[in-house]
Amino acid sequence: MVFDFRLQVFNTVARRLNFTKAAAELYITQPAVTKHIHELENQLNTKLFERNGSRVKLTQAGEILLHHSEQIFEIYRNIEFEINNLSQRQGGKLRLGASTTAAQYILPPILAAFHRKFHNIQVTLTIKNTEEIEQALQNKEIDLGVIEGFSKNAAIKYIEFLKDEIILVASSKNPTASTGAISAEKLKEIPLLMREPGSGTLEVIAHALKMIGVSIADLNLEMQLGSSESMKLYMLHSDAMALLSIHAVLKELQSKECRIVDVEGLNIERYFYFTILHGQHEALPELFMKFSRYVAK
Repeated sequence: MVFDFRLQVFNTVARRLNFTKAAAELYITQPAVTKHIHELENQLNTKLFERNGSRVKLTQAGEILLHHSEQIFEIYRNIEFEINNLSQRQGGKLRLGASTTAAQYILPPILAAFHRKFHNIQVTLTIKNTEEIEQALQNKEIDLGVIEGFSKNAAIKYIEFLKDEIILVASSKNPTASTGAISAEKLKEIPLLMREPGSGTLEVIAHALKMIGVSIADLNLEMQLGSSESMKLYMLHSDAMALLSIHAVLKELQSKECRIVDVEGLNIERYFYFTILHGQHEALPELFMKFSRYVAK
């Protein structure tokens, strides 16, 4: 469906606050972007941006138009989906965002199955940590998030998706792992790999450790890494242990490359959550959530 391109140009500039980047994203020239914005300002008889050299800032009118343009584009996507659905050929665009653990180990088979069934739906996936995915959702850069963690952002609705467990794992060559279990005090001594600040996994771990009287500051952190995959590969080639989602090490546990080390009193269970904005009622995110639950059973 073709809608008002001028409004799309405004929305892109408003999100980027940069005419050059907006032009690149829209595959048009910067003078064309400026022309569309001027025409829109003339149509509305008001300024939408304040320009100070290379810096761009939204006016109060611009803020109002940005808010409503986001709602309009949500409606456009619903129109595309529902009209395509009339002819039994679901289509449209779905912008997903997922934290790294979900993106690497949970979503790939679901996305493949979703594409086989709904090949007319164009899906994009943004991969960031939980904190960044929530921010992208609030900025309307994505339609649906898949995260882990205890975050309680009042603007976001959290919907349980899939149960997970975080376990302490070590390379099978690690001599400490041969015991199969350690105390909470011993946990403070062993070299540990953890996720970076802002990660939902780190937040869940910190909450669970607190229940057994241990804080992150008590631990012997050898390194903090930005993904479960990098933690796993580091752990397999060192004497460090890692607290990871069981989904991240299923293959390595089956091949006996690594093993679980129980920590006395420590039980870290959580859920992966779908995240949408409160009041958001879009058809494609609803379809993807229903399909994912069915596939993940």
